[in-house]
Amino acid sequence: MIKKIGGVVLILILILGGFIFYGLFILDVDKKQQVQTSLDDSYYQVADLLGTDSLSSPNPNKNAYFGDLHIHTSNSFDAYTFGSLSDPDMAYKFAQGESIPHPTGYDIKLRRPLDFYAVTDHGFFLGLLPTAADTNSLFSKYEYTKPVHNLNESRPDGFLEVFKRGGLFTNFARTTIEGIRNGTIDIDLIDNVQKSVWQETIKAADDAYKPGIFTTFAGYEYTSSEDLYNNYLHRNVIFEDTKNLPDKIFSRLDSMNPEPLWEWMNGLRENGVDSLAIPHNSNISGGSAFSNNDFNGGPIDDAYASNRLLNEPLVEITQAKGTSETHPLISKNDEWASFETATPPRYPSNEMKNIKGSYVRNAYLRGLGFEEKGIVNPYKFGLIGSSDSHVAGGSYNEETHFSKIGMVDGTPKLRGSVPFNKTFGYIMSKIPGSESEEVSRGRASLMKYVDNNYYLNAGDRVIHFGASGLAGVWAEENTRESIFAAFRK
Repeated sequence: MIKKIGGVVLILILILGGFIFYGLFILDVDKKQQVQTSLDDSYYQVADLLGTDSLSSPNPNKNAYFGDLHIHTSNSFDAYTFGSLSDPDMAYKFAQGESIPHPTGYDIKLRRPLDFYAVTDHGFFLGLLPTAADTNSLFSKYEYTKPVHNLNESRPDGFLEVFKRGGLFTNFARTTIEGIRNGTIDIDLIDNVQKSVWQETIKAADDAYKPGIFTTFAGYEYTSSEDLYNNYLHRNVIFEDTKNLPDKIFSRLDSMNPEPLWEWMNGLRENGVDSLAIPHNSNISGGSAFSNNDFNGGPIDDAYASNRLLNEPLVEITQAKGTSETHPLISKNDEWASFETATPPRYPSNEMKNIKGSYVRNAYLRGLGFEEKGIVNPYKFGLIGSSDSHVAGGSYNEETHFSKIGMVDGTPKLRGSVPFNKTFGYIMSKIPGSESEEVSRGRASLMKYVDNNYYLNAGDRVIHFGASGLAGVWAEENTRESIFAAFRK
């Protein structure tokens, strides 16, 4: 009797699995519904008329230049986990108007080339995931790297693959940090990987640099936070030039406190290497981005303020993960104050006590308050936008939106924008949400039922992503020296 019941259960499971497989892989495999793939070639003709290969003379009255200073490639551990194979060379090709592959199987291309670009992969474990995936590498011999072996050798097309990859990089990062701390992982081996990839990053910037036509900057992301996705204190470090850059970059493994980062930058500046750090996503900083105190809770004084102003003259006010200008609870009479400020309920920045330290308008107000007390204003900064793309190319408009995390949100169905077939949507709605941290935090079911349709419950982060943003500067010419000087001004 028990065997019969078990057999019936097994048959039901197989039937259910067959329905899901059919719905996910057969019905939907040819329905990416990606606007990018169906655009007529005439959409891109604007780029051909721009004369981007013509060298212009310096303009003392200045020109407007536009670019992106926040781009991730396959050298970032999270980007690689979600299928990105585009390296820094390909990122710079994208910025100049060439098409590059998206992890979900279509090509992405700009309507018109950009004027400047910076690849800013995570300094934290730079290039380590691709190295761990390469079974010929020495690092791949560590037992805990097995789940990522040959990860992107083939990239199956389907939602189950997304769920499978969901927790890979957070688990990998935490295990690596733990291994470094307890001495079971050779830190020198990791350093050698990071140094090598950093040199490749610099070379890619130099190879793509065309003074007067297209400007590139060497850079990386300093990824400091209380947890990987909570209380953001992330910054992109941008170098003015590529001469005499350090072999090893300063990352969260050196300190979670941005103030030692500034001291490291000051030391480089004394040797003729200028740089600036650009904070981003203050909207999810838990109030720590523009605090009334320093990182350790001490009072802000002139020395702190001057150091911050020197090293952080800019803030990235908008990007794919939202806009950090203001909040409805701060600007109650501003009807646009809620624009792209939605963040997951679990984020500490949603608590009223933290909102004022998370948004730019209030930072400006706090800065004036310091001035009234006779203290140097630490929050006198300019503003830029950038994309935070993790597929080597930014998604800057809704018409061709492909979001930012590759296999996680690269199609409208994946990010919960387009409804599923109702039959299979209903079946999937009965499946509990995945435990994957990145893909499905905060959801109890795989599907959401809205207006008589089933949508993929894309998680509490992806659903809020938008098409954004770009950095704009006024500069005499399109060169590193001129555009970097504009950043500082």
